[in-house]
Amino acid sequence: MFAESAYLFRHAVLRDAAYQLHLPGDRARLHALAFAAIEEVAGGRAPAPAPLDAVGPVSFQSHPVDIFAEDLAEHARLAMAGGGSPDLRAWSSLEKSYVRRAAEQAVTQFRQETAARHWQRHAELSTGVEKALSFCRVADVFRLAGKPGDAEQLYLRALALLGEAGCRRSEAIALGSLALLYQGIGRVGPAEQEYGRTLAIHRELGNRRAEGETLGNLATLQEITGRIEQAEQSFQEALAIHREFGNRRAEGDTTANLAALHLHTGRVVQAERGLELALAIHREVGNRRAEGITLANLLVVYQNTGRFELAERGFSQALEIHRQTGDRRFEGVALGNLAILFQNTGRHEMAERSYEKALAIHREVENRRVEGLTLGNLALLYDKIGRVDQAERGFSEALAIHVQGGDRRSQGIVLGNLAGLHLKTGRFEEAEQGYVQALAIHRESGNARMEGAHLCDYALLLLDVRRPVEAREKFLQGADILRRLGDAHSLKTRMDSMKEACARDGLPPFAGISE
Repeated sequence: MFAESAYLFRHAVLRDAAYQLHLPGDRARLHALAFAAIEEVAGGRAPAPAPLDAVGPVSFQSHPVDIFAEDLAEHARLAMAGGGSPDLRAWSSLEKSYVRRAAEQAVTQFRQETAARHWQRHAELSTGVEKALSFCRVADVFRLAGKPGDAEQLYLRALALLGEAGCRRSEAIALGSLALLYQGIGRVGPAEQEYGRTLAIHRELGNRRAEGETLGNLATLQEITGRIEQAEQSFQEALAIHREFGNRRAEGDTTANLAALHLHTGRVVQAERGLELALAIHREVGNRRAEGITLANLLVVYQNTGRFELAERGFSQALEIHRQTGDRRFEGVALGNLAILFQNTGRHEMAERSYEKALAIHREVENRRVEGLTLGNLALLYDKIGRVDQAERGFSEALAIHVQGGDRRSQGIVLGNLAGLHLKTGRFEEAEQGYVQALAIHRESGNARMEGAHLCDYALLLLDVRRPVEAREKFLQGADILRRLGDAHSLKTRMDSMKEACARDGLPPFAGISE
């Protein structure tokens, strides 16, 4: 093995020495010859790509030469290096064209580091608006790869260039991408501000297609911040525009996000139907990344309705897609959801390990909102297995994140779960205050599932403080909601707890409830 390595090393040194012995002008001419030979063998020169600021949808058109695009770009660069070429501008144009093709191909193959490197080089070879839009492409790659700090810097550099150029259409696209970045890292105020600026420009220019895409993204932000009616209206407006322009890719994304809203507000049948439709659209248009995200959300529906085996089988597929597409952000989300499944099926050690893996990813990609969700779920696990101090600390950390990010829905969930811990530790006044606050937020944000669960939990508190009539009323309300939503697991867990509490107090189980 050592002898082979030594031979390869000597061979590489000799090859480089032979290369360096040529005069710079001769080396440049050799690279020009190599460029011409590769193009000829590979089917000729690829057509010039559409401008980065082209109006309307432009998809990457592959060409047989694309597999050599990276090599051709490098040969074009080195053909200029000797200074002997009479047409440096032509070689520079060829390098830029093939660097872009290499970048586009890397994006379609989810090779994010390679894509970012080539878009950076494209930016170096470009000026003005084209340079700004190249920065945006690098930033898009960084955003999806979980590098928000790098992405933000590049979006801001792009916006400065676009502002100087007075290119309003491209400025709106960059602002919308920056808003999406801010939304993803929990900076709700700046995200909404940039969405507002984006929509204003799209409407000013009459760019209806882009207006629909921005409305769909804004709707998700409105849902996160508890404005459910407004969010649903924005989703419907966005869908109408997508269908008007035949924008199937955006239609798939918005259909999936509207289905997630239906899930969060207890419309389980609509949610499942919407997610299945979105999944079909993603597969039709080849949107592999969105397919993984939507599949994971569909598995949450299966999980919430007690189809645990079906959900668990699907998580392996969803995680495989996230890893294949390099989507660290949603890999973390899926790991957190898988941890919930392990927790609900009594595999507590596996749940804890999965939560810890998810948290590591959320922190790596600065996904603060989902970090808060995962901390809250891990705290719930600690509460269940009797690690009270860790549970209380986790709930407090999660609540602080949700308050900072303006995530009303998640604030309600954590407040209700923390109230349950206060109940277990005999802090009845704090527990009641927490349940009342949580239930108000659940109703405000349309979170029917957690309203049902926390009504039942609140009833157990009322039993402990000797208010059985109120307890029965609250429990009946909560059980009815859970049964209507098909959440058999949550209903059974709470029915068992109610029967134990009634027996402890010498009361018969509440009548009029069926599982």
